[in-house]
Amino acid sequence: MAIEYRWSEGRSDQLPALAADLVDLKVDVIVTSGGTPPALAAKKATSTIPIVFSGGADPVGDGLVASFARPGGNITGLSLMNTELTPKRLGCFPSWSLRPKCSPCW
Repeated sequence: MAIEYRWSEGRSDQLPALAADLVDLKVDVIVTSGGTPPALAAKKATSTIPIVFSGGADPVGDGLVASFARPGGNITGLSLMNTELTPKRLGCFPSWSLRPKCSPCW
């Protein structure tokens, strides 16, 4: 196995060229980190090489995937879904009496 590593040095303008380079190398899979911009660059560079992203805040809203249930295309990944899941996570507390100074803000 060979791993081809690319880093944009924090310059998002470099992402399309780096993604195109990986496509030209005919890699088996592209794995991105750093949120939505690297994943979008990879998605624009190829529709055939599988892409796995991590850390996207809203992959559906950002246009990375069609839906959570059926991402579609050649891309899948991990999302923290903070905005959507925070109320649900707070609802997992067995009782607000455990935290008497806290109250829901929704």
